[in-house]
Amino acid sequence: MKILIADDHRLVMEAVKAKLAELEPGIEFVLAMSVDELLAAATDDLDLALIDLNMPGAQGHGHIDEMRRRHPAVPVIVLSGTEDPAVMRATIERGVLGFIPKAYSPDVMISAVRLVLAGGVYVPPMMLSAVPAGIVAGVPAAEVARQLGGASHTLDHLRNVLTDRQVEVLQLLSQGKPNKLIGRSLGISEGTVKIHLAAIFRALNVRNRTEAVVAAQALTEA
Repeated sequence: MKILIADDHRLVMEAVKAKLAELEPGIEFVLAMSVDELLAAATDDLDLALIDLNMPGAQGHGHIDEMRRRHPAVPVIVLSGTEDPAVMRATIERGVLGFIPKAYSPDVMISAVRLVLAGGVYVPPMMLSAVPAGIVAGVPAAEVARQLGGASHTLDHLRNVLTDRQVEVLQLLSQGKPNKLIGRSLGISEGTVKIHLAAIFRALNVRNRTEAVVAAQALTEA
């Protein structure tokens, strides 16, 4: 396994490296302390890249966008000192597969990394809990009501617009499980899971897995 760690704090980088070494023996680590070093060191054969949001040379999310443009197949997780849900969402919406606040424990970090390596997306709980009641994927409640037939935003209504199987898929998705584990849990193929996900996205008027989880959270808590 080959993992890139990009952070301008040497102690943070070494701590992350030491924890990730628990994933498996013989991991090759590539280290970068600036955006220039990050872009110079990144290659298509990386299994994972953990990148600080604020580092020398960074201009907003520009270095994340450039990394994904150059190496679209490399899974990217953002490490950041911020715990602002708006920043988390803006980052996840750019195609990043995880956002880990540096205040989180090393054990949470390595669990998030394992999830992403298994094909999942790690969304911090605080990002989901910060969704205001009645807001689904940034859409005002009135618009959501119109799209869903004007019914109340309740779990019962969620079950009305989705089949029982789709609700089960959505529940497992909300736990961060990748398609393969969802299929294994429900005794269905990975292809069938993808079909259910496409139907869920249409029913909730969302574009991706992250928005589906946020939408479900908002609907069930409203």
